[in-house]
Amino acid sequence: MPDLTEKTLKRNEVYAGRIIRVRRDEVLLPGGGHGLREVVEHPGGVGILAFDDRGRVALVRQYRYAVGEHLWEIPAGKREAGEAPFVTAQRELAEEVGATASRWTDLGQIIASPGCYGEVLYLYMARGLTFGERHLDEDEFLETAFVPFADVLERCLQGEIRDGKTVAAVLKAGLLQEKSCTL
Repeated sequence: MPDLTEKTLKRNEVYAGRIIRVRRDEVLLPGGGHGLREVVEHPGGVGILAFDDRGRVALVRQYRYAVGEHLWEIPAGKREAGEAPFVTAQRELAEEVGATASRWTDLGQIIASPGCYGEVLYLYMARGLTFGERHLDEDEFLETAFVPFADVLERCLQGEIRDGKTVAAVLKAGLLQEKSCTL
């Protein structure tokens, strides 16, 4: 199997912000030539497909400035420095939905845009919810709704729900449901 690895020759930080860092790297290509790679570094995040006791999924609707739209998504959030993904998932479920879960299933990881974006998203399914108060971040404004899983799955298939982490988690859960008939 050929080695397709690109080797970093020079790294140049272009921007360092509150959440992301952007760099431009010069790389040695597998064929011996040189190339430029622009990389957005991100600390990573989580997404939680949370089911209530009636089989409904928690969705949050918020305005996403980067795309200029209000989107329905599963609860999610950014990992803090050194924070384990599962701890982030527990924190974000409590913050955005006001819930804790007694049962968790790891749905794996996704890399949304590996051509330039270094964020790894860890996906979880949560059940056995107990509700309390939400604790939204100061700059976080969202609406929460509980929607039957079949409706959420259909909305993903129809393109009404387009957020990548949400579509991935819902489709993974749908496949698990087909395999085990336990959702």
